[in-house]
Amino acid sequence: MANKRDYYDVLGVDRGATKEEIKKAYRRNAVKYHPDKNPNNKEAEEKFKEATEAYEILGDDQRRKLYDQYGHEGVGVGTGGFQGFRNTADFEDLFSGFSDIFGSDIFESFFGFGDIFGRTRTSRRERVKRGSDIRYDTELTLEEAAFGKKVEIHVTRNEHCKDCGGTGAKKGSGSVTCPQCGGSGQVRRTQGFFTIASTCPKCRGTGDVIKDSCTACRGNGIISRKRKIVIDIEPGVEERTVLRLAGEGHAGPQGGPNGDLIVVIHTKPHPYFLRKSNDVLCQVKISLFQALLGGDIKIPTLDGKKVKITIPPGTQSGRVLRLRKEGIPYLKRRGRGDQLIKVIVEIPKDLSSHERKVMSELALARKETDSPPLLSVSNFE
Repeated sequence: MANKRDYYDVLGVDRGATKEEIKKAYRRNAVKYHPDKNPNNKEAEEKFKEATEAYEILGDDQRRKLYDQYGHEGVGVGTGGFQGFRNTADFEDLFSGFSDIFGSDIFESFFGFGDIFGRTRTSRRERVKRGSDIRYDTELTLEEAAFGKKVEIHVTRNEHCKDCGGTGAKKGSGSVTCPQCGGSGQVRRTQGFFTIASTCPKCRGTGDVIKDSCTACRGNGIISRKRKIVIDIEPGVEERTVLRLAGEGHAGPQGGPNGDLIVVIHTKPHPYFLRKSNDVLCQVKISLFQALLGGDIKIPTLDGKKVKITIPPGTQSGRVLRLRKEGIPYLKRRGRGDQLIKVIVEIPKDLSSHERKVMSELALARKETDSPPLLSVSNFE
């Protein structure tokens, strides 16, 4: 009796602590020193028992009042040992938030509350698992991405065995209740004050075992097959667009539903066109005389046409001209972007003597100078 620590010190709270503060303090200690987290650690096991005993007293208003007045003797512990929680409802409420933190499956497995509280939970065999998704990357030309295309792809995926319907059992044989877990899907062992639950190794949590295995799938219920799938690519898809085809992924175990096929779109670089959102950029080379005098030229477009565009007289190299509605179609709506044309003026390098003479006369007439003015470097690039 003399060696017993003060319950408030055990939980690390003040004597004036609220009931909620005591509850939170015990939660911390229970998780920290639980035997399952500290296997073969006698010190941790003793601290866990000590914290549980402290909460049994301080978590009850009447017993806490007696303890505050008379100490350990007032609550009758120390000689007869710890008697455990007087009702499981209080204990269930104490850890009610833990299932949100850890997940209900992990929480139940860790603390074994399914046995402690006598509650009926959904068995594992009633929980149908969905199959995993398949990712497939496909590459399109800029034209295909712009105007759409039907793409044929080939994927290898897991499918339910037709012979057994995905159960893994030979036709007519069925399954029986797992003898190791009795159909619960879990095996349990007692440690300290709790029952620790884990997935049954024999039935893998399903609760059933197959009497005779299907010869086609060897009892797996799953067969790998290569499938051809046609995807309709809509006009205007962008780089790294993700398409999700529901139910075209891997089959789920034990007859579970299929996952999805996730197709990621990539676009090959084009030698002459560059996409910017829904506009298409290109460059065209014109002669010095076309730049000086102006005129009409024909520009190729992404869809294979040639569209006439007017070069204004005195066009400078680097000027951008615009062709309306010759760009990329908008995805899932009407209309298209524009085609932007950057004009590059080519300076001739092989002038004849006559051309050189004419250009010299033109330079004199325009009073060309050998001291050109400096320009701002703000738009140097």
